[in-house]
Amino acid sequence: MNVPGTSEGDVDRTYRTLNKDATDGGYHLNPDAEFVKNLVRGLLKNEQRYGYQACPCRLASGKKEEDLDIICPCDYRDADLDEHGACYCALYVDEAIAGGSRTVVPVPERRPPRSERGRPRRWSTPPLQGRLRCSLFRFRYGGARSAGTSAHGSSPLVSVLSARQKRTGSSGLSETVVVEESVSSPGSFHPRRSIQ
Repeated sequence: MNVPGTSEGDVDRTYRTLNKDATDGGYHLNPDAEFVKNLVRGLLKNEQRYGYQACPCRLASGKKEEDLDIICPCDYRDADLDEHGACYCALYVDEAIAGGSRTVVPVPERRPPRSERGRPRRWSTPPLQGRLRCSLFRFRYGGARSAGTSAHGSSPLVSVLSARQKRTGSSGLSETVVVEESVSSPGSFHPRRSIQ
């Protein structure tokens, strides 16, 4: 499949960049390189159409502000990886799938219907047992953010959101979210509350 205005060199370059970014961020791309390159063609096509790399497996509106949650890597990637071992389009997979000991299964759509998008998310506040209260990070919509450093060094969450902000001009979050790092599993973050 050839995307007009996009060369195979562009596809290969983007593939290598995605692979490096995934590896640097502790993620894995789908081991089927041809499958991934087809997704890359979709990302490049969406970049030509809309000016941003919307997920090729979802319908983009063409309005960046409405699609911030589906600019690749989408806001749903980590939850999908945790629950299903792959993101919605199977570009990103967990270690078991990357290593060939498990196969990709269909991932249900997590993106809320258009009528529900943009509403602040509400989380119940779980008990603080086993969590480190001093490791809090605050993020705001539009890229304006303040972030702390965890007891384990610079937070991977800060790195991911910083990279997303550089790429998209926004952190992709629609509200201020306070998260804390788990004492029992460093690098595991839990939403504490949403601030409007």
